Amino acid sequence: MGGIGIWQLVIILVIVLLLFGTKRLKNLGGDLGGAIKGFKGAMKEGDEKPETNTEDQQSVEDDSAEKSKKD
Repeated sequence: MGGIGIWQLVIILVIVLLLFGTKRLKNLGGDLGGAIKGFKGAMKEGDEKPETNTEDQQSVEDDSAEKSKKD
């Protein structure tokens, strides 16, 4: 008792299929998969960004230093 058995899961699955239909669930699954891939890509990108940001920041600082020398 207290746990969810296989029959309860089957009943829940049937109810969800009846409510949403297979086409909508297929689209939802595809959207969820795409969102997860995007999230993983953003996490990897976030780890790499500090290295590229320092280069961008240095070039911006160099540009601003050159501008201040000209003034």
